[in-house]
Amino acid sequence: MRLLTGKEVAEQVYQEIQVAMETHKDLKPTLAVVLVGDDPASVTYVSSKQKMCAKLGFGHKDYHLPVTTCMEELLSLVSDLNADASVNGILVQSPLPSGLDENRIIEAIDPKKDVDGFHPVNVGRTLIGMPALVGCTPYGIVRMLRYYHIETKGKRVVILGRSNIVGKPLASLLIQKGCDATVTVCHSQTADLPSVTREADILISAVGKPGFVTKDMVRDGAVVIDVGITRVADVSAKKGYRSVGDVDFDAVAPKCEAITPVPGGVGVMTIAMLMYNTLMAALS
Repeated sequence: MRLLTGKEVAEQVYQEIQVAMETHKDLKPTLAVVLVGDDPASVTYVSSKQKMCAKLGFGHKDYHLPVTTCMEELLSLVSDLNADASVNGILVQSPLPSGLDENRIIEAIDPKKDVDGFHPVNVGRTLIGMPALVGCTPYGIVRMLRYYHIETKGKRVVILGRSNIVGKPLASLLIQKGCDATVTVCHSQTADLPSVTREADILISAVGKPGFVTKDMVRDGAVVIDVGITRVADVSAKKGYRSVGDVDFDAVAPKCEAITPVPGGVGVMTIAMLMYNTLMAALS
């Protein structure tokens, strides 16, 4: 069983970024991050982005808005950031507080600054194989598969979850020429799910339910990519919680040819590809 950690793959991405920065001496990619409210996981994630911007020499602008922020105020800020030539990437951290329309905010972001890869223009371009700012997590997963020389051509890939953030865009990437996978996307209405997942050469779970993938759902020798990350209470942990994935790791890992850990797997790649997208936006 091989452990597919994200750290070394992310380091390769960061090296590519540094080479580009050396080549373009006057370039200073700048990311604007908008956080509404004080969701603990979002605060932690935004802090990680800020630290990585500083490490890479990127500029960053941070906007922490109160939970009472209304749509008009948030749309006005996005409009200002669209017009700000010094800002290359705009990220509005999700989830947004109740009452704020996430889709309207995503559509309001200039597609050329949409470093999350969520705008319908970027999603559509990804689907038809045109150059685009690709969703960070799906892009990171594809980079991991390539780095570890995991063949996708002609392989059966089963994705658990049909979200706009992971499931749908990942399926779009894996069916493109170059990846050439045969992809099945499963969801809450899929009949006899274990029989479908056992057919997978590569099983990717992005449902956000701890321990959802059990050993009876995985065939021997499969590659398992665990995208889910959920905080669960743990009084023995320093912070009072620990992060777990969708996969029952201890039971599933012995059956696998390769598997990602949580934490330390796909999550590391999400931030790396966000930085990469910010660089690409600055170069465009």
